[in-house]
Amino acid sequence: MTRFPSTLFAALPLTAVLVAPVADACTSMLVTKGATSDGSTFITYAADAHELYGELYYTPARRHAAGAMRDVVEWDTGKFLGRIQELPATYSVVGNMNEHQLSISESTFTGRKELEGPAGLIDYGSLIYIALERAKTAREAIQVMTGLVAEYGYASTGETFSIADPKEAWILELIGKGEGQKGAVWVARKLPDGFISAHANQSRIRQFPLNDPATTLYSPDVISFARAKGWYTGADKDFSFADTYHPLDFGGQRFSEARVWSIFRRAAPSLKLGIEFADGADPSKRLPLWVKPDKKVSVQDAMALMRDHFEGTPLDMSKDVGAGPYAVPYRWRPMTWDVDGKSYVHERAISTQQTGFSFVAQMRSSLPDAIGGVLWFGVDDTFTTVYTPMYAGIRQAPKNFAQGVASRGDFSWDSSFWVFNWVSNQAYGRWSDMIVDVQKAQGELEGQFLADQANVESIAQVLYKRTPEQARQYLTEYSLQQGDKVHSRWRKLGEQLLVKYIDGNVRDATGKVGHPRYPDAWYRRIAADNGKMLESHEKPEPKPQAEPVAAPAPAPAAPVQPAAPAQPKPTVAPAP
Repeated sequence: MTRFPSTLFAALPLTAVLVAPVADACTSMLVTKGATSDGSTFITYAADAHELYGELYYTPARRHAAGAMRDVVEWDTGKFLGRIQELPATYSVVGNMNEHQLSISESTFTGRKELEGPAGLIDYGSLIYIALERAKTAREAIQVMTGLVAEYGYASTGETFSIADPKEAWILELIGKGEGQKGAVWVARKLPDGFISAHANQSRIRQFPLNDPATTLYSPDVISFARAKGWYTGADKDFSFADTYHPLDFGGQRFSEARVWSIFRRAAPSLKLGIEFADGADPSKRLPLWVKPDKKVSVQDAMALMRDHFEGTPLDMSKDVGAGPYAVPYRWRPMTWDVDGKSYVHERAISTQQTGFSFVAQMRSSLPDAIGGVLWFGVDDTFTTVYTPMYAGIRQAPKNFAQGVASRGDFSWDSSFWVFNWVSNQAYGRWSDMIVDVQKAQGELEGQFLADQANVESIAQVLYKRTPEQARQYLTEYSLQQGDKVHSRWRKLGEQLLVKYIDGNVRDATGKVGHPRYPDAWYRRIAADNGKMLESHEKPEPKPQAEPVAAPAPAPAAPVQPAAPAQPKPTVAPAP
């Protein structure tokens, strides 16, 4: 996702001058059912934008009169783009999952400058939500999305979409044809079962099969359009969508592919994917489109993969002086900066402060759609959010997540977006201490949701056999309760953090106030920077000398006792 125009980085080596910022936008992961521990399909999404208000969209299923029209409003700007023909009936949608468990996410890659400003009515956000209202499966969603663009035209820059249902996961990459031109060129790849993939603001589909419609779909002119523009002259079989429409450069690797690398390196450490795939020094180093994880991925694993600051790598954001005394793994924008004639960057991690909302979409073919689909939804930073279960069949969104409660410019204690931002922005100031409290509360809530999931769904299945509507009402009530629980607990957490850490103090469990030192490494940095001014000239008081202690008089010798019989030594069990 992007909320503002972006200019591509020039293809420069790591040490070259950086000429323009990249869009700090979204991250998405796809996990096929053969790669998960319970046979689910997952997609994840972090919707990152400094102006995005995080809320849970809900659209009920509807029937429409003949000739009804739908308004298309650009997701980024709220601009009215036009009207399109409505269908006789549409499906209910909660967040980015519909009642058939179909889920869609995205990341903006922008692409060639020459292809910006196409003529059309459908922006990338509208493509997502219209497709969710109209399609049952991932393959059908691709047909809906590409059909809409062909009929009404496209209104955005290059985009990568994650599209998944309980059986299949697909990546669709699409870009318009330039100013005044209608339609788009595109290619879609189905992930092989047992594999995972990810994307983060960089086009990733390179070569693809030309005659395998079971796994690959593409627009008829995806290659001929590039030939006509003079961007490609090779054989059709060697054509690369990404290299043609969004060539990888320093910025694309360091800020975008680095996030994909951080998912792949943790999910498949056996591949030994080194920092050369992420640091931008050599954009010819290309990550695979998908990898096979070393172990099956659980819901909890998927959540963890979306929580990352490059910990334990050369890009670890908590290690340099920019992290401050409390090792905060965040950097405020801009991401690129110049000082003393040199250009530098801040890292762009998966977990970032400007996330509006994120989710882990869980889709299961073994259960009825209303029960099998769970949108684990959270607001604000992925590292500090709580993923809360919202079932595909629910009839409304919890008030604290719902649309219209507040806005990006309208604080409200009733809004989870604002409550979570209140907590995370406290934590950013004293990260290494406060994140311990945050993760404790986070783990308790998410752990309880996961522990309760089987029982909740067992009850829902019993109700579903009576009537599907009873199950939907039960799951609606359950989801509303969990949303309220998370909201209340997080507001309480914010109050507790303020009391515990007020004014640089730290209260212990008994309420006693302490004044812990900064880490020695931080004191050394202060001393190195301004030590001459800060050095104390007061001589430390000498430590008092200890009085000599007289040696105790020797004790009288004890009478010799006969030796006791030897006792067998107890057997010590080895530590678990």
